[in-house]
Amino acid sequence: MPTITQTIPGGVTAALGFRAAGISAGIKANGKPDLALLVSDAPAQAAAVFTTNKATAAPVIVSREHLSRSGGLARAIVINSGCANACTGADGLAAAREMTAATAGLAGCPVEQVLVASTGVIGVALPMNNVRMGLPVAFKSLGADQGPQAARAIMTTDPFPKEAAARFAVGGRDAAIGGMAKGSGMIEPMMATMLGFVTTDAAVPRPLLERALRDAVHDTFNAITVDGECSTNDCVMLLANGASGLTVDESSYSAFATALTAVCRELALGIVRGGEGATKLVTVTVSGAASPDEARRAAKAIANSPLVKTAIHGGDPNWGRLIAVAGRAGVEFVLERAAVRIGSIVLFDNGRPHDERAPDAAAYLEGTDLAVAVDLGAGTASSTVWTCDLSAEYVRINAEYRT
Repeated sequence: MPTITQTIPGGVTAALGFRAAGISAGIKANGKPDLALLVSDAPAQAAAVFTTNKATAAPVIVSREHLSRSGGLARAIVINSGCANACTGADGLAAAREMTAATAGLAGCPVEQVLVASTGVIGVALPMNNVRMGLPVAFKSLGADQGPQAARAIMTTDPFPKEAAARFAVGGRDAAIGGMAKGSGMIEPMMATMLGFVTTDAAVPRPLLERALRDAVHDTFNAITVDGECSTNDCVMLLANGASGLTVDESSYSAFATALTAVCRELALGIVRGGEGATKLVTVTVSGAASPDEARRAAKAIANSPLVKTAIHGGDPNWGRLIAVAGRAGVEFVLERAAVRIGSIVLFDNGRPHDERAPDAAAYLEGTDLAVAVDLGAGTASSTVWTCDLSAEYVRINAEYRT
């Protein structure tokens, strides 16, 4: 039986046949790295999911076009930070297309085999002179050991880079999956400002690759929220180049999907841990729902509640805020059968509070990795999402973002 064998060190170049680079091209005024390249040595099967925001950024439009035109093949991804190239009209589309054309020329591949992504301030023109000068430098810097530099070059307000990798085995042959992501604020992807890039050296047919990415994203990137804001630029891209010699089919799909989900979950949790102003990672579980969709809706409502997030930040075991959000989430809810737990401590169940347990819950909330749970008392479905606390630092970061 195929099984995942282990998580491994590394990131987007952990898989064979991928090289990356990250440089400073001067897009960011502070001089930090802001231009990244990811190149597969051979054409790779590609799959992607994109933002559902109708204010769609130019790179999303161009990448969708290229995936359609190439039949789902890709050789390279070019990424910039420091400018979202969103809401920039025809000039923005021209800039995104020029980025792919220049990258294709360097990589020696058709332009439709290049994908593009951008992140940063919305409504600002991308400084293309910097990009034009930076791309050849980035291409010369490509290396299988340069994944960490690429992970840094895609950051904006992120406090740290996010990388993850895993290895799985099928029939005595193994393959790797690796990835990098950015995101700190404006995070509730709803894939549909976060970006995720994942590679594997397994060969995966396009239908299986798309299914695996869609399923992995549902339980990872689409199950996180920092502030309930869906960006104009959100995307996750997955490339499979087959360099390991392992081919995924229906019989080995489960092993591949499990490893992919593990990598995506690690990246997604890194985004929440690095949320703007975050001091606590919070796992929110809703059970007793009438359907999986209602469980997810209630969990997201709790995870996005400013009152819940500020109570957690302040270490206040205010279970009433959790019940109140569950009750207004627009899902089936039976108060007489509902329950609330903070950690393992039951603070409300069967219609009655247990306030004598509040000191224990307050002590638990002093930690940094926390869990809260609500039973809706309406069924058997459940859902888990991840969020962070809401601090004054979040307000400061976003109040000063453009200045």
